[in-house]
Amino acid sequence: MPRRALLSFLVGAVLMAPSEVFAGPALVFEPYNGTVFYAEDPDALWFPASLTKLMTAYVAFEALKAGTVTPDTKLICSKEATEQAPSKLWLKEGESITLNVALKVLIVRSANDVAVMVAEGVAGSQEAFVARMNETAQHLGMTHTHYVNVNGLPQEGQVTTARDLAKLARAIIVVFPDHADLFSTEQVQVGKQVIRTHNRMLASFPGADGMKTGFICDSGFNIVASATRDGRKLVAVVLGEPSIVARTDLATDLLENGFKRYFWKSLFGTSLDGLMVQASLSDSPAHLHHSVCGVARPKSTRRHGIKSKLHGLNAQNSRQPARAVSARAEN
Repeated sequence: MPRRALLSFLVGAVLMAPSEVFAGPALVFEPYNGTVFYAEDPDALWFPASLTKLMTAYVAFEALKAGTVTPDTKLICSKEATEQAPSKLWLKEGESITLNVALKVLIVRSANDVAVMVAEGVAGSQEAFVARMNETAQHLGMTHTHYVNVNGLPQEGQVTTARDLAKLARAIIVVFPDHADLFSTEQVQVGKQVIRTHNRMLASFPGADGMKTGFICDSGFNIVASATRDGRKLVAVVLGEPSIVARTDLATDLLENGFKRYFWKSLFGTSLDGLMVQASLSDSPAHLHHSVCGVARPKSTRRHGIKSKLHGLNAQNSRQPARAVSARAEN
């Protein structure tokens, strides 16, 4: 039976408890010193879905820093870009936007066509850009991550882990603080279109200031969410939730409990790099398509009280709630 790792409240010891349906990886950490407050299957392989676009943005930031492009660089919509599946900006072939606008749309709308436009504008082709993404992943120590495309649409071989996503989030926050506002943007206007974010936490969680959501049927609903309170910043990584509501609730509870335990965890927590490496139960990611998007899915299996999962940490125990299932598409 799959098992999950729990970081102990005081000493950071790893405990094991049985896994249940929709038990996806999760991790909460402090980005500046890398202290891990909670970790659950941090090294399980997973489909990143549109969390891929965090790396797409990071590579674009590197190009901006190097001066090979500017915020005003014009990106042309190619035929390949128009052929991408939604979510999209729906530009026509030959139409253009600036890199500055493209990055906002990339994060706020999670536009797959715009991701291709960024790749082609920065590196000349999607293939060349993907090579940069993989080089950057290795440089950041994302040892279990591999990219095949720039937007996270379903494609075998595109994998990551919660720990690797945490490393990427940490790099974005620490290396490129000037781009922080991009990830907290709730809406952007392109022409007559007013585009609003998929990230509900920006409006619902006090102190929320980023970063990105993602979904494909095989991955479930994913999020990397950051928040700052009283000068203290935490980031939660949640993968494989069955609905937007469940994803938001779990990330909210992880961050809330993290802030409540901040003092003790800052003293006794394990570092992101020092967290015990867990052997993956599989050499390939889970495919959640049937359970998340299947025709025969239950209308509602979620019990109230996701917080019980986290309250159990005080007793070195964790109770896993059942969670709702939604097939809403959100790339």
